[in-house]
Amino acid sequence: MIKRTLHFGNPAYLSLSNSQLIVKINEPNNERRLSLVIEDIGVILLDHQQISITHGAMAALLENNVALITCNANHMPVGMMLPLDGHSLQNERFRAQLAASEPLKKQIWQQTIQAKIRNQAAVLEWQNIKATTMNVWANDVKSGDSEYHEGRAAAWYWRRVFTDIPSFIRDRTGDAPNQWLNYGYAILRAVIARNLVGSGLLATLGVHHANKYNAYCLADDIMEPYRPVSDIMIIQMMTKHDLVSDITVEHKKDLLQIPAMDVFINGERSPLLVAVQSTTASLAKVFEGKIRKVVYPTLSFPKKENRLPF
Repeated sequence: MIKRTLHFGNPAYLSLSNSQLIVKINEPNNERRLSLVIEDIGVILLDHQQISITHGAMAALLENNVALITCNANHMPVGMMLPLDGHSLQNERFRAQLAASEPLKKQIWQQTIQAKIRNQAAVLEWQNIKATTMNVWANDVKSGDSEYHEGRAAAWYWRRVFTDIPSFIRDRTGDAPNQWLNYGYAILRAVIARNLVGSGLLATLGVHHANKYNAYCLADDIMEPYRPVSDIMIIQMMTKHDLVSDITVEHKKDLLQIPAMDVFINGERSPLLVAVQSTTASLAKVFEGKIRKVVYPTLSFPKKENRLPF
């Protein structure tokens, strides 16, 4: 079942009643009351400074492995809450993850970057941009990406991916659509972190990312091959909306569809949210020595026809 991604952008009061999430939304001259099944929810974004949530509601959401994202006054995600106990074998899997050797972590990173570059190449090919060079680089990635093919491919990719902005520079604080990219990646990060916890893994301990101030290093590692899925959504949004830095409600409606976008994984079409479960479950098995490869998605679709390729 595909879990729901919910966004609350108005003053609201979230509470718990009869194991349901009760949401009272205060709008001008109107108050709405929603009753939501918690088991159907995967991610919640709290995007207003006048949202209140009870401890009971938070506890119930976390017990059901819901990722709670909070946004700042500029409507950008700044924090995330995840459950401490997400899997019955969590202790065993933590130990396997902590015991992972450096060669194993480098092999995981090699697989991760190969999948990322191939998916970036697929985004370009969807736009009828030749990407043979990127596929060659993907095949040449060595253990630990020691020759830094990721950076080389990224520079090549960002110069071409937005065909209407040939001068585009990827910069978190840069011009549009950088803010759209930031928001989409924040949603992806929450989805990945949620499923890492659900697979009994420690989202803080990365295989490549190791910033001591980063609480989600492993999520930042594993989301890399999924980033191009978000990029496709941004490309499609640019055909529908004016290119502005501010993120509007309409932008968010599009970006919140990212977890439901289809990818191919294990040879089958699957919503991204479900595919991530396969990825994190396979990662846990790699740490345990049961399999050798992390299962990542592939992007494969017809050439661009002014519509999403799903």
